[in-house]
Amino acid sequence: MYELWTALEQAREYKWVELSHPLDNDSPYWSGIPDGSVELSKMVYDWGNPMLDCLIQTFKFPGQFGTHIDFPGHFLKGGLLSEAYGARQLVYPLCVVDVSEKVKEDVHYAVTVQDILDYEAKYGPIPDGAFVALRTDWGKRWPSMDALSNFDNQGGEHTPGWSMEALKYIYEIRSAAANGHETIDTDASQLAAEAGDLACERYVLSSGKLQVELLCNLDQVAPAGAVILVSYPNIKGATGLPARVWAVTP
Repeated sequence: MYELWTALEQAREYKWVELSHPLDNDSPYWSGIPDGSVELSKMVYDWGNPMLDCLIQTFKFPGQFGTHIDFPGHFLKGGLLSEAYGARQLVYPLCVVDVSEKVKEDVHYAVTVQDILDYEAKYGPIPDGAFVALRTDWGKRWPSMDALSNFDNQGGEHTPGWSMEALKYIYEIRSAAANGHETIDTDASQLAAEAGDLACERYVLSSGKLQVELLCNLDQVAPAGAVILVSYPNIKGATGLPARVWAVTP
């Protein structure tokens, strides 16, 4: 028996969890993206064509649409874009830091270094090259843009997210490779408002790291011991792309 085939059969004994949202023409996206930027599954070649009896569609979408990966060039002028990353750089040990109960008490909750230290006390140190995902259960609000942004009467957003201190810990102390979250933005909304910028997202991408936004089903993944796989269309020059993401978990 071939070694990798045997390994695949062993992997199939674990639970495989979809971590990306399905997309259609009604799926939400950031309000700053112009109207008309999404047109999925447009039929351009129909059944019954005498040249070849088949169906062909076209797909139009912004890079930051649905569950998506962001590359450094999204926020860093001259930063690395999609073509800089090979297949070996898209499979990671997965660490899921769960702050969902704290988010129930405070929708502005920003994960702290202490939250991560508590995680490590229970599950061990975050390994080098890990993907650290922040579980808030915010993904259950998909596909409502109003619910994801949690707008108030004045249009202000109220969402949880990362703090700068927590990101610096996972990257500068623990040498993580990437981070992910269920919210539209990296930053907890209150911190973004105070900074007048998406400072946490800017830090991640300016540091040459990768992130995946709008993850889902993190409640179905083991906090430690799982592997995450991130795939996306092999398009050159992209600042971000919709991604199919899944985990293989105990």
